[in-house]
Amino acid sequence: MNPLPARVAATLLAVFIVVAAALSAVVMATDSDGISVLGALALVALALAVAWAALLPVTREAARMAAELAERNQRLAAAQRQQSELLGKVSHDLRTPLASVRGYLELLLLRQGELEGAEAQNYLQTAVRQSARLTRLVDDLLELTRLESEGAAAACEPFLLAELVQDVLQRFDAEARQRGVTLRAEGCTAGGEVLADLPLVERVLANLVENALRHTPEGGQVTVRLAREAGRTQVTVSDTGEGIPAEALPTVLEHYLHAPRVGDGGGHAGLGLAIAQRIATLHGSRLDLRSTPGAGTCVSFDLARPGPRAGAS
Repeated sequence: MNPLPARVAATLLAVFIVVAAALSAVVMATDSDGISVLGALALVALALAVAWAALLPVTREAARMAAELAERNQRLAAAQRQQSELLGKVSHDLRTPLASVRGYLELLLLRQGELEGAEAQNYLQTAVRQSARLTRLVDDLLELTRLESEGAAAACEPFLLAELVQDVLQRFDAEARQRGVTLRAEGCTAGGEVLADLPLVERVLANLVENALRHTPEGGQVTVRLAREAGRTQVTVSDTGEGIPAEALPTVLEHYLHAPRVGDGGGHAGLGLAIAQRIATLHGSRLDLRSTPGAGTCVSFDLARPGPRAGAS
């Protein structure tokens, strides 16, 4: 409960009592000599000064709280704008695969018995790919909503970060070979244990590696680098891709936004980056992005290391 209204009421009551007492003294002094009247008037002036001194801290507190309320309203308005942007971007991204799936299925129904087996198979495969894209987008949206819920927290436990990095790179090895991109891990001996939520950290690494692969041309390289610093382990995912335009860097990690890479046709709802940013925040960190058009992009975050264990020498 906010104590300010009670403080205001108590202060005003005290002021009323002091001023009323002073005015009573004035009335009583009207039948006395002039010196008593002047003394009573001085008492009223003193009471008013005391009242002003008592009210001044309260008015300052009220002004401070009004400023805080205005700031909260601004943040709320910004969040509402971001939600509107999210709805617009996600609606667009949902509409595209939905229209594709519907179009191919309608075509299969209309030309049933006319299509050759290979052509019908191609239409079905395209519909399946688009439905998988749709499913992933919905899953990402649900996960972001869960991570942003009030009770969201990281279930931290110690684990070897280097092993997780190797597992994630192994998962994307086939795709990297197909794209002609080299995957590398550096500093794994310096990684050691971290104190974090393993499934959530795995999701961040997967999102960043996948994003780097998508924007790295054939012959390029994606590197995951581990480094120790000040009680934490820094994780950096870098690529030799086309980079991000300089004008897009200030907003690339804003909520729900995905900055276009150089050469892209445009941006889309960047739920993967938004999820990674939220997970980093739950671990007391945040994504730090650096990019040079034509040279590549680096995204880094850090994780806490476990303290000394009981009985350790």
